[in-house]
Amino acid sequence: MLLPGSHPTTTAAGPRLVEGRGAVSCALVEALRSGGAPRYTTASVLKADPWGEDLQLALYLLYELHYRGFDGVCDEREWDPDLLRLRQALEARFLHALRSELTDAPSTAADAFAPLLVEPVDLSGSLSRHLETDGELWQLREYAALRSLYHLKEADPHVWVVPRLTGRAKAAMVAIEYDEFGAGRADRIHARLFADLMADLGLDTGYGRYLDHASAPLLATVNLMSLFGLHRALRGALVGHFACVEVTSSPGSRRLAKAMRRCGAGAAAEHFYAEHVEADAVHEQVVRRDVIGGLLDDEPDLEADIAFGCAATILLEDRLADHIREAWELGRSAMRRPLPDDRQPARQGTVAAALA
Repeated sequence: MLLPGSHPTTTAAGPRLVEGRGAVSCALVEALRSGGAPRYTTASVLKADPWGEDLQLALYLLYELHYRGFDGVCDEREWDPDLLRLRQALEARFLHALRSELTDAPSTAADAFAPLLVEPVDLSGSLSRHLETDGELWQLREYAALRSLYHLKEADPHVWVVPRLTGRAKAAMVAIEYDEFGAGRADRIHARLFADLMADLGLDTGYGRYLDHASAPLLATVNLMSLFGLHRALRGALVGHFACVEVTSSPGSRRLAKAMRRCGAGAAAEHFYAEHVEADAVHEQVVRRDVIGGLLDDEPDLEADIAFGCAATILLEDRLADHIREAWELGRSAMRRPLPDDRQPARQGTVAAALA
């Protein structure tokens, strides 16, 4: 549906559409390619596993219309009523599944964040710990390719909360986001730093390039941010998600920086995580004291939503870590499709040597 007086435009040179993974996502892909309404049934939505490939891919594609769109898809599809109806139905399934899994989760911000403020003694199940001590170069490349679906738009989903905050919470949120977007320097935007990391690892730095490689557990972690960000009613949950990321980032980034150095991944690869060690240690204090504290001063009724956002983040990150670790323990790729052989470095030595 076009606005009065507007002309249809299409995204050029954006990420390409991928093939669907089930009844709903296939119907959506066909609709985006043809310009028509998605031909799905209510039954197909109700049968879609909320954690599964079909629903999570469909949600990702619908959300991406609010970011950079897709090559050849009309920009006006972002607010197409037929697509929004489908998105609403899928979101309801996803949100219900999240709440059902978290019935025993903490209901206060203090209880939700308290366990995250102390480094666990046992790190045997930690994915970053595995990469730090035992990870191989091919595993670092897979990890980076998967995470690129978020890191190449790092901080973008959280910006949506800014106009929904006031006073101290808004000022603190903008201050943190200013750092995330390079403090006025394009070469220091965190998404750019991650692209440099990918280049060091011999990966394609194109936005959305590895969508077809990413399975549902990874898509769910990205979809969670978009779900919270696009709904004003979930602004508390988005703040909870943002705070959880900032609180947990520094220790994990320290381990990943060591992993990159140990495997000889390159200076840019190590720098991305080293940058987050210091920056996120500062952000952690600001987000807990001023973003959460300010929001609770203004809207104390949102405390349970903040706790829910934190708990949902942990849930999905744990599911993703389990998925990746189980695949690697079996000696196989954690991706739906392994990285192309012609870009896959040898499992020993540096990227530079492997690509020589």
